Amino acid sequence: MARLDRLALGKLGEELACRELRRRGYAILARRFRTRFGEIDIIARDGPTLVFVEVKTRSSLAYGTAADAVTTRKQAKIGLMASEFLLRRGPTMSPCRFDVVAVAVGEGRKPVVEVIRGAFDATAFVR
Repeated sequence: MARLDRLALGKLGEELACRELRRRGYAILARRFRTRFGEIDIIARDGPTLVFVEVKTRSSLAYGTAADAVTTRKQAKIGLMASEFLLRRGPTMSPCRFDVVAVAVGEGRKPVVEVIRGAFDATAFVR
């Protein structure tokens, strides 16, 4: 898939993820939050909980499912980015959670959006 196509696929996945999260009652606080470690796709609030969301979009299963792409290494990176967000924002007593939204899109098929709440525990990586 060409780079532009991958970017378009990623943007589509993020848009579908935001729609589904809002439908479930999440309040979207930030999208594409940039840090020195990378970018957090979505930061949201689910009731009192601050949620860091990684969105993975796939158009086929050739390289595994979208959720499979959130490796231990990626989890550690998301933990570091979440830590930086919390440092910039200031102290909070809110509980935090790490969710993954897996989006499957394909030609002629309706997109499937799966929200995996508490997909991993990155607290060991959060400073």
